Amino acid sequence: MSDQVCQQLQPQHQHQHPLAFAMLWSPLPPITWILPFIGHLGIATSDGVACDFQGPYYVGDRGRMAFGRPTRALKFDTSSLPGGVETWDKAVKEANDEYRTRMHNIFCDNCHSHVAYALNSMEFRAYGIRNWDMVKLCFLVFFKARFLGFGGFLAQFLPFGILVGVLGLFGGLLG
Repeated sequence: MSDQVCQQLQPQHQHQHPLAFAMLWSPLPPITWILPFIGHLGIATSDGVACDFQGPYYVGDRGRMAFGRPTRALKFDTSSLPGGVETWDKAVKEANDEYRTRMHNIFCDNCHSHVAYALNSMEFRAYGIRNWDMVKLCFLVFFKARFLGFGGFLAQFLPFGILVGVLGLFGGLLG
């Protein structure tokens, strides 16, 4: 990862941060090792500060994601968002406040749900999506988000590759 991206995701000059207005993704070991399209998701404010639903009644909103620095990001074009920056930041704060009142459930109400809540609150439209949910976000990030460095690619796919290789080798030895 570049030094600029590796900095702690703290506020910089407004809208200058490379991860402002972005969904942020990081691997979720050991789940990502088996299913590399599943990971931890957060959303960045207009200042690039990462916010993520980290567990029961807890939302991180100080730039540090629960499972380390993001390895992938999908920036959004907010130029057509009614209310612009203010709408984005208000919706992220609203999602943060709401998820501070919720129990975390890995299958139903999780970090992806938190991001979907923010995007739905601002009535954001992108990639042909009007109604956001965790499944749409999962696959959107998997197919569209950029890696923030080669290390991020390795963190997502190397454990899966090793697992498949070991299982293939083990299967070959038994067969």
